[in-house]
Amino acid sequence: MSRRANLLLAAILGAPATPACQGGAGLPTETDTLPVLSASGAPGEPLLPVPAVPPLDARRVALGRRLFSEPRLSRDDSTSCATCHVLERGGVDGRPLSIGVGGAVGAVNTPTVFNAALNFRQFWDGRALTLEEQIDGPLQHRTEMDSSYEAVIVKLGRDPSWVRQVESAYGGGSLLTASLIRDAIATYERSLVLADSRFDRFLAGDQSSLDADERHGYELFKSYGCASCHQGANVGGNMFERLGAAHEYFDAPRTTGADLGRYNVTHRDADRHVFRVSSLRLVTLTAPYLHNGTVQSLPQMIRMMALYQLGRDLPASDVDFIEKFLGTLLGRVDGVTFATTP
Repeated sequence: MSRRANLLLAAILGAPATPACQGGAGLPTETDTLPVLSASGAPGEPLLPVPAVPPLDARRVALGRRLFSEPRLSRDDSTSCATCHVLERGGVDGRPLSIGVGGAVGAVNTPTVFNAALNFRQFWDGRALTLEEQIDGPLQHRTEMDSSYEAVIVKLGRDPSWVRQVESAYGGGSLLTASLIRDAIATYERSLVLADSRFDRFLAGDQSSLDADERHGYELFKSYGCASCHQGANVGGNMFERLGAAHEYFDAPRTTGADLGRYNVTHRDADRHVFRVSSLRLVTLTAPYLHNGTVQSLPQMIRMMALYQLGRDLPASDVDFIEKFLGTLLGRVDGVTFATTP
């Protein structure tokens, strides 16, 4: 993050400027993005509580939930959004790379659908500006659902229950269209925001919601500079950063197209290996980590991020404290019970 952005964030929050991500300064144009702040938090803190979900039409949420779990969105009726975004597993599938129709292997790890509404961009490379725009990607991509809106509309249009539910949610005479499918699924996804975590209660002033080890982990998280990128209400998801900001991460002969990150969208050399910073709100549930799913455990991820992003070699005790703090970020949402392990 640029010094300008870092100082502006500090001014907005009333906090001292957090040590910037190494290598974040100087990233040009849209890569050097100002944080998106969506809630008010404790004075001086770089992290914010999760904001309240705005009022949503319950009928459209229900329609979106049904579409989210509908395998007929895929070419061969085998794959739904819920196939990769398993709610009980933290909104992911636990695989290094996603699996689509016919067993096709995708190019990237499945990001969580929870709190996606708080991200300033969608996808690892940030190519979609909105949840509605994001829905086009998996539905049409050949290694995911490999379908089209036209095909989906024909299939679901044969089912009278869909006709009735669409009219109930959007008014009599409403027809199932591409824009309606996008709107309904995006409305449902906007309901998947996790609130009332122990850390949110801590930010609200309940010191007893975190124990001493967890509070110490949070202080380490800030002092090492983790919060310079993982910040705001979603503890990430509101800026881009280069993977390997302090030390080179990618081995050039072994890189893949997906490793290029934001470069695939902008074709700017400055955006090579730049990705949207991941939210840490569900990080205890969403292993394996990174865009390529190559990091298997949370302690390994903490050590790796400290080294490659901050240039710090963390002692095992500090990794343990930070992991304990990260365990306090998981909130709750109605109707979902999370597995205790990824």
